[in-house]
Amino acid sequence: MPVSPHQGVSLLDGWFPLTLQILAAVVLVVAVGWRTRRWRLLWFPIAVVVAVGGAWAVHLYFDSEGLATDPAPWQLWVWVGLSIGALAVLVLGFTTARWWRRGVTLVAVLLTVLTTSVILNQWVGYYPTLSAAWGAITAGPLPDQVSASALPSLRSTARTKGAVVPMTTTDSISHFAHRTEYVYLPPAWFRGATPPALPVVMMIAGEFNTPSDWIRTGDAISIADTYAAKHGGEAPVLAFVDAGGSFNNDTECVNGPRGNVATHLTDEVRPAVISQFHTASTAAQWGIVGWSMGGTCSVDLTVMHPDLFSSYVDIAGDAAPVAGTAAQSVQRLFGGNASAAASFDPTTVMARHGPYVGVSARYEEADQKGMPRWRGNHAFHGGGKHAPGGQQGGAGAGLGGRGDGGTNDQSQAAATLCADNREVDITCTIDTRPGRHSWQFAAGALQDTLPWISHQIGVEAS
Repeated sequence: MPVSPHQGVSLLDGWFPLTLQILAAVVLVVAVGWRTRRWRLLWFPIAVVVAVGGAWAVHLYFDSEGLATDPAPWQLWVWVGLSIGALAVLVLGFTTARWWRRGVTLVAVLLTVLTTSVILNQWVGYYPTLSAAWGAITAGPLPDQVSASALPSLRSTARTKGAVVPMTTTDSISHFAHRTEYVYLPPAWFRGATPPALPVVMMIAGEFNTPSDWIRTGDAISIADTYAAKHGGEAPVLAFVDAGGSFNNDTECVNGPRGNVATHLTDEVRPAVISQFHTASTAAQWGIVGWSMGGTCSVDLTVMHPDLFSSYVDIAGDAAPVAGTAAQSVQRLFGGNASAAASFDPTTVMARHGPYVGVSARYEEADQKGMPRWRGNHAFHGGGKHAPGGQQGGAGAGLGGRGDGGTNDQSQAAATLCADNREVDITCTIDTRPGRHSWQFAAGALQDTLPWISHQIGVEAS
């Protein structure tokens, strides 16, 4: 049985991140050493210049790509520089160093890179524990995962938990090369000889993503099982989709140079869920929950396709698809085609469509006022008071061009979109809670909003 991704050694706070930083720093000092006079006066200063310049170059790249509107913690840039510096020390001092120092320097490179990764992970809360990171890296089994071929043997059983099943989806229409996608089937799905036609929620993750992120990091299965336990086994089917095709492909769920993702989700994933798992098919019984980039996707897909989806939860998304500046977004996402960009702009789409019938929206926004600033390990509890595991507070902020930080971009986006919703008869609410732009906030938001969207799509009446 796989270990829960939220159990085990924490990568967000506690002893491990701090111990790793201390160990990496000590090993790096030993690797640098005193060495020769030439080393101290020439090669080591060059290594320092390379480290500082490299960290600055990475910082500029982050800014140019629009990867984070909220400033990264200064610790991240320090460790980026130390990682580059350790590599420079290895290369510049390789021929003159003794064999043991070469080995120590190689270890220093590995430890500084690992520490940088942990600091980055603390910022966004991507992997809460070592077990979650190991499961993702090794593609280990997901919680309660079963094969599609095993489903017939599980029919007419009284399960207390749902099951996660890999889903077969095509790319024959979109030609979007996607990864394996998954569905969560609640206990009610297994009752009787044939599956009931349960409502469905499409789950979309952020810019840097895999289809299993909501499962491994967002605690979606535990949240859904808890909801089902309180409702006699009833819960929506959750479809965990691929909106990127690769980890760092920011598609914003549009059709463009980075892939025809909108078509994949509407014309390939949705029919696959219905046909393979015999779910409900009407728009009134389909909703979307999206986090960060996925929040933007949830708005776009629903207002563009009210014949397919009737409700959405936008967790800290943007007002429109974004991949950098406005000009960069049009170029990167739509190949410079302004008309195509307008066709995926929610405000424009709603204005063109006119009044909607039976569509509802909810926006979950993080309020950082009064929240502690990022302070290394001990800082990441970004789910607010409702976060799974009892974590509170939080400082994971901003990777993916969506850090709400001091700018409150997402809160402003929610206010704008909700006003636009009301103009076209889409009911909407905005829920603002303490937290940061992190996966822990997303998990807490899902826990809060799953009852709402389940009610909207008719779970209780299914």
